[in-house]
Amino acid sequence: MLNPVGSSTGRSLTLPEMGSAPSSGLDRRTEERLKKGRRAPDARLDLHGMSAARAHRVLITFISNARAQGHRCVLVITGKGGPGEREPFASQAPGILRREAPMWLSSPPLSRMIVNVSQAHPRHGGGGALYVYLKRIR
Repeated sequence: MLNPVGSSTGRSLTLPEMGSAPSSGLDRRTEERLKKGRRAPDARLDLHGMSAARAHRVLITFISNARAQGHRCVLVITGKGGPGEREPFASQAPGILRREAPMWLSSPPLSRMIVNVSQAHPRHGGGGALYVYLKRIR
């Protein structure tokens, strides 16, 4: 079963639900720990309040630095967005970071550093956050 995640470009990206995709790139134990919220993230990034351009730059730097420090699991908090959060003259639709972050993570240069991206457990932010499992540096 897949969760659709929209994009402002009209394209659609899907994130696997934890435990649904055997080809997630994670071993069964790690996948199960993430699914149950038992794997605490090694680092976290909160993108709330950032413009899409700034959030993209910050995300690239964060993922690169986290991997260089040997972190394996990081949490990226995008927020859920929603109709109540939109300001009257906002230039972006609500929830843009939630829609765009998965696209950024699945595109170079970030895609080369990542094993898996999945929705976070409710204790770590649920639908407003993503677990990003990083590749080891060899």
